[in-house]
Amino acid sequence: MAQKKAVFIPADSNSLQEKFINYLMKAGKKNLARKILKDCFEVLKSKGEKKPVEVFEKAIAMVTPSIEVRPRRVGGAVYQIPVEVKSHRQKSLAIRWMISAARARKGSPISQRLAAEIIDATAETGEAFKKKENVHKMAKANKAFAHLARF
Repeated sequence: MAQKKAVFIPADSNSLQEKFINYLMKAGKKNLARKILKDCFEVLKSKGEKKPVEVFEKAIAMVTPSIEVRPRRVGGAVYQIPVEVKSHRQKSLAIRWMISAARARKGSPISQRLAAEIIDATAETGEAFKKKENVHKMAKANKAFAHLARF
């Protein structure tokens, strides 16, 4: 049987925030990643958000994909087959898209870019939300190949 790992989560954080910190972290600098997320929440507060943690969770939920396309080779041709995304992969994709969209923005500190991306995601705009929409459009366009998905 697979044994669950004991995970230490600080009192002022939750598992989604810790996962986000781990994705944000570069070269093992976890304290720096925590500071970036904390500063991001401060920027959200200064921009008028009452509860930045809830805004953050809503932004991740808005960017979370429910369906994606996977390439599958059938008879010498490669088809893009729409498949449902498992829950742990949904979170991973959403977090990766948020961080890469924030890093793509230039001209300000990462905490401000991340806060701007979170605000944009809650407003259904921004690069991460557009990425989700594009993935869903591709899946819808390739719906005809869904019968090729064998589980």
